[in-house]
Amino acid sequence: MTTPAITSRTLELTEVEQTLRRLLLDVAEYIDNSPLPASKESQVQLPDELANAKLVLRFTGGWVRDKLLGVESHDIDVAINKMTGYQFGLRLKEYLEIPGNPEKYGLEGVAKSEKAGTSAKNKQVGGLHKIEANPEKSKHLETVTTKILGLDIDLVNLRKETYTEDSRNPQMEFGTPEEDALRRDATVNAMFYNLNTSEVEDFTGQGFDDMQKRIIRTPLEPYQTFKDDPLRVLRLIRFASRLGYSIDPLAEECMGNEDIKRALHIKISRERVGVELEKALRGPDPLGAMQYIHRLGLYTTVFSDPTKDHNYTPPTNWFVAYQALARLLQSQEPASTTVHSMTIHDSEDAYLSWLISAIVPWADAPEPQPSRPGTRAPPPVASSVAREGIKAPNKVCDVMTAAVKNLEEIRGLKDRFNTQQKQPHKKHEGDDATAPDAIGMVIRRWGPTWKNQVLFVLLYEILNLPQASQSKVEAPEGEQDVLSSYRKWFEHIQTLNLAEAYALKPLLDGKTLAKALETPPGPWMKSALDVVMAWQLRNPGVTDPSEAIEEVRVHRQAEDSSSGKQQTSKKKGELTSHLASHFLGLTIRPLFAKTQNPAVTAQGRKNIQYSDPRARKLWAEDDSETRPWKGDKEGYALDLMRWVLLKMDAERIESFWPLLIPPILTLVDDSDPKFKAKGCDLLRLLLEITPSHLLKRTGLADVFEEALKPCLTYLPTLTREAESIRLLDTAYPALIALARTRYSLPSSADPFSDAAHQRAKALDKLVWDGILFSHAHASEHVRIAQCLFVHLDSIVNELGIHAVKHLKSLVPLLSGTLAEPLGLAYPPLLIQAARTMKSLVLKTWMRMEAWRAEVLKGVAVCWVRLVAEGEEKEGFAAVKDELKGVVEVLRRAVEAVEGVEWEVETRKLIEADDRLEGLF
Repeated sequence: MTTPAITSRTLELTEVEQTLRRLLLDVAEYIDNSPLPASKESQVQLPDELANAKLVLRFTGGWVRDKLLGVESHDIDVAINKMTGYQFGLRLKEYLEIPGNPEKYGLEGVAKSEKAGTSAKNKQVGGLHKIEANPEKSKHLETVTTKILGLDIDLVNLRKETYTEDSRNPQMEFGTPEEDALRRDATVNAMFYNLNTSEVEDFTGQGFDDMQKRIIRTPLEPYQTFKDDPLRVLRLIRFASRLGYSIDPLAEECMGNEDIKRALHIKISRERVGVELEKALRGPDPLGAMQYIHRLGLYTTVFSDPTKDHNYTPPTNWFVAYQALARLLQSQEPASTTVHSMTIHDSEDAYLSWLISAIVPWADAPEPQPSRPGTRAPPPVASSVAREGIKAPNKVCDVMTAAVKNLEEIRGLKDRFNTQQKQPHKKHEGDDATAPDAIGMVIRRWGPTWKNQVLFVLLYEILNLPQASQSKVEAPEGEQDVLSSYRKWFEHIQTLNLAEAYALKPLLDGKTLAKALETPPGPWMKSALDVVMAWQLRNPGVTDPSEAIEEVRVHRQAEDSSSGKQQTSKKKGELTSHLASHFLGLTIRPLFAKTQNPAVTAQGRKNIQYSDPRARKLWAEDDSETRPWKGDKEGYALDLMRWVLLKMDAERIESFWPLLIPPILTLVDDSDPKFKAKGCDLLRLLLEITPSHLLKRTGLADVFEEALKPCLTYLPTLTREAESIRLLDTAYPALIALARTRYSLPSSADPFSDAAHQRAKALDKLVWDGILFSHAHASEHVRIAQCLFVHLDSIVNELGIHAVKHLKSLVPLLSGTLAEPLGLAYPPLLIQAARTMKSLVLKTWMRMEAWRAEVLKGVAVCWVRLVAEGEEKEGFAAVKDELKGVVEVLRRAVEAVEGVEWEVETRKLIEADDRLEGLF
């Protein structure tokens, strides 16, 4: 700032200032002409020698200095020679309440509103805000703040100060103009404007000269001045940096005195330190302020945590950080301008950047530990220095905390990015540091202050350059390289339009995602939504939420008649693949970590060293610690696994194989039929999309069979009927799917090929060891029998011509069921028996000549009983329809056979019992 020549001891007031002067002088005359006893509300006694003096008013301090410098100021301190500020304020209010007086000054009186008087156009005087006298805090004189015509007015009395050793708060008393001027911190701030004479008064005798010489000097001997009030050290730094003045050498020497620095550390509240520092760093020359702090050795006095010894000394070259910031702000080099434009957008960022440069040296302080196990660790030391050392607000401390926490991640991502840019064709470990999702997701995690945090890390890197320890003023070697690396990174972020990624609105919320995945809401949603957001960052052109919903949604199609299971269309997509990988690796896998299956390796292959399947552990106890997926809280894991399998296809299954096999087998091995059934169903879904070569290569076919077959033995009475049916309904389809995948056949395969024979052998065992065994042990349970016939139907259709070997067992079984005297009590069993018989006839038609009598026996007996019942009960019509269907396929199978006279045979049956007439 250039100081104009001071040639006059008068000032030219603005129109508003002239009006204020006139108002105050009129109030003073009013008080002199109508003296009153001291207000009962005042706690201050007027000295006797001032009792009969006339009122004299002065504008003091900074307003006079700024006026001489030609700088507008809206803050005016009004000094009163014989009244406290509060006493004068009450008489001012009294004067303006006299009708006609406010209008003299274009006012409308004194308002109660706090907003009154805040602008020059406001015609009311703001309410009086009294600052009480408080002897305990050395505040023995009452002052008042108010607003008049847009000016902030402080009403104070002339005073003198007496200091004590243990506090910066002085004992305040009424004083003379000379005493008031000499108590001030600098001569340029000690000049008054006398409202009565309209002259500038320089009672120190040095104010005008020091302004001309651009010097900051204390009115009295500097050592004692700073000893009395050490805060004046920071105030002088602020004034020098704001005005562009130099500090008097003697004063500067005293400011660096160890006694003064110790007094500043002990006597001054950190709030006051923070206020002075903020004013300096928000001023026109924050670099100058930092240079003074550096030169005077005040760094650890100002920037430290006075509440705790952290056993850490910041580097002595701490000044490298603020010097690097200054060069960054001043340089026109492309790297500097890019970093500058990205990290500093306004005055708040500028102020914060200087604080960051001062706090960066504390970044390597040891990480504070929790006071006791299980509690949260304190914030980093750098944050404590900001919070306790200068009483920085939470938003500033939060930046420091985040910057230290994210320091290595920020630097690491930036370095990986630059490495990949230099070697684009080389394979690099970890995530792609150039990818929009990798960058966008960390920016979202770092939050809205990520650019401030990056500036912190940049300055940290420069401070820790090998040559930085020898640096004085010039840039350390390597600084430009650091700036260039951040420039390239920032430019890439700008190219990807990711600078505001932290504010990007997600396309999906948790409820929408849960609905699309057909999974109950739960703790899994938060991380899953991060996967969706990463996909969103990779696909910035997608703005319609329905596109994301459509990709992850399970699309139901018609029910498949062979398995009774609903089929789903596989909609491939990047989002689906990433969600599947996330769920399997990070959500599901940890929940099954303590229930490993010994028959399978970590790669999802058969464990050749495991040889005793009977030793496989059945997980019986509902232990939430080892099997959290069995509890309600983590039960969503099974729904997520099902979604993954419904969205998977043969092309992608191999990449997820190691993550799918262990949890599925763990479920199948569980002793609880409910979870076994879920495991069997998941295994079926897996096998339906598994290529035969993958199953063969992993050697898991036998492992799957050994896990599934015991499920067929869960029968009443040891197992409740409903649980048994649920398990059988999932185990049989899984075993059929295993046979299909293990012995894969092309659509036009020879039914007598080796693979077809191998598949038939597997299904034969399922008939003998499953259906027939289970029926023999639980046939009295009609619902179990019905369930077995449902799956027998599927097996017969899978066997095709190979089912002929089972005619000897199955025809009598089904015929006997149809002819059962009590069969009409449960029509669903008869319906299913007839359906299965029909499938058997269709698949083995070439052998039906020999079995037609047995088939007709069961069908005819069942029909006669239905007719004999007379009354048409629920289900009877359906049974008759199915029986007619059996007769029809049987007719087609045998009537072309030489020697078989179908019409003759059936007519004889009708003649024997005319109730059969409707059957044929």
